[in-house]
Amino acid sequence: MPAATTPPAVPETKDLSVPKTSIMSTQNKGMLNTKRKIICFSDFDGTIFMQDTGHILFDAHGCGSHRREILDKQISTGERSFRDVSEEMWGSLNVPFEDGFEVMEKTLEIDPDFQEFHKYCIGNKIPFNVISAGLKPILRKVLDTFLGEEEAGHIGIVANDAEIHPDGSSWKPVWRHDTELGHDKALSITEAREQAHLECEDGTIPLIVFIGDGVSDLPAARHADVLFARRGLRLEEYCVEHKLHYIPFDTFADIQKEVEKIRIEDEEKTKGKGMPARFNPRANLWRRVSSQKAVPRYIAATPSKEEKMFLWPSAFSEYQPNQGIVEGVAA
Repeated sequence: MPAATTPPAVPETKDLSVPKTSIMSTQNKGMLNTKRKIICFSDFDGTIFMQDTGHILFDAHGCGSHRREILDKQISTGERSFRDVSEEMWGSLNVPFEDGFEVMEKTLEIDPDFQEFHKYCIGNKIPFNVISAGLKPILRKVLDTFLGEEEAGHIGIVANDAEIHPDGSSWKPVWRHDTELGHDKALSITEAREQAHLECEDGTIPLIVFIGDGVSDLPAARHADVLFARRGLRLEEYCVEHKLHYIPFDTFADIQKEVEKIRIEDEEKTKGKGMPARFNPRANLWRRVSSQKAVPRYIAATPSKEEKMFLWPSAFSEYQPNQGIVEGVAA
């Protein structure tokens, strides 16, 4: 489901891990006394907002719903790439940006508990970032409108940019990465993790939380320590089918409760009380490699069979993880 696009320039990785208002300075370093930094990444369309911003625009001011459905099918069958189809969809628009936004403002519904969760993140110095295949100018406008510019300013946006003609006669995505997807979410999360790791004085690697709803979120989800999947949608179905660790949610209130538990559990882990079951096995590899008290790195970097399945699924497709690893779902 194409929701649009961002710039080809190298991303400002600092923005991925630490919002402007919480970048460490020599004056406030002493305030950051948590065991590990937690960083949240969330999909936008279908996750924070119930509808797809791109679909709203295409149906009202572009190719129309019938053509869009045909194009969506071409993506799902592999006939055309996401990037190719998205360029056609965005290229079909002929409406000034502000006029196009009016229909989105009337149609979009935000998750009822998102704003409270975001305030919780601000209060606990947990960076929150939107990671999307959509267009950054649209996402920023939507967040500013629904949350207010001050609160929305705490949210980093990792997405594609756009060139939009003032009269609306031309909408052109500016892709973040030179790939068939246009935006490699997995690469963006990896860059954010590495940048945050460099900024941690104790050398620990941050804990990455990812929140999504669709299979298009899977590349990013596989690189997260903790995955939240909106209940009843395609990402959850995929996790069940492939026995991937995840936590289902109905609203962001569920996520807030779980993130609070995760903070406590991760602190217990740092005290040597073991690995919480909710974590992606891939995360265990990251922790062992990053631990300054771990066994030699060449041993720590040798993953178990289960971790190999997550790191190189195509090479270890024959391996079946143990039953019952999907939280909240009967094996």
